[in-house]
Amino acid sequence: MRKEFVVHSDAGHAWLEVMRAELKELGIEDKISGYSYQSADGEACYLEEDCDMSVFWRAYKEKQGYTLIVEDKYQDNSFVRNLPCYTMGGIG
Repeated sequence: MRKEFVVHSDAGHAWLEVMRAELKELGIEDKISGYSYQSADGEACYLEEDCDMSVFWRAYKEKQGYTLIVEDKYQDNSFVRNLPCYTMGGIG
């Protein structure tokens, strides 16, 4: 079974959308930097492309045994830029 993930991108950057529960399941919630973002409720996380996205991909491949399928959603100015920065504990 393969899982499809979404990458949100704009002219300057890209972010992989994953659920916080997936970060916890992979044991990498504490390895994500403050350069990533999270939804207002803290459940969806948007991992920045330079480092955090790779951390997730490696951990996911190691646990699941296969690579991810990714769909790119481009916007001129991604909504992700307006979200709160990622924190390990989430919101609240």
